[in-house]
Amino acid sequence: MHGCRVAALVGLLGLALAGCGQNRMISKSPAPARDINAVLAAHERELLAKPGVVGVYVGLLADGKTLCLKVMLARKDPALERSLPRTLEGHPVVAEVTGEIKPMNLGPR
Repeated sequence: MHGCRVAALVGLLGLALAGCGQNRMISKSPAPARDINAVLAAHERELLAKPGVVGVYVGLLADGKTLCLKVMLARKDPALERSLPRTLEGHPVVAEVTGEIKPMNLGPR
C-alpha cells in the first residue's frame, strides 16, 4: 500500500514538472502585442533602407496559417539575410528572394 502511494506521488510530481516545462516553452514565444499590419507600417522604412531589400509585405509561413513579415530581396545575399531581424514585435520575419522589382510600362493614358 505504501509503495502505491509513493508511485502515485512520483507520477503526479512528474506530470506537474512536465506541465511546468510546457508553460516555460510557451512563455518564450509571447503573443505579439500589435497587429502585424501596424508592425509592418512601423518598420517598413527601416527594412526598405537596407541595400538589396526591394519590398516588404504581410505573408504566411510555410504552415499556411501563421502570419509573418516577408522581406523581398533582389538577390540571394547571406549577409543581408543575417542582418534581418528574426522577429519584429513578436511576428516572424522571413527573407524571400524575388529579384529586382520594376514598374510596368503601361504606355500613355
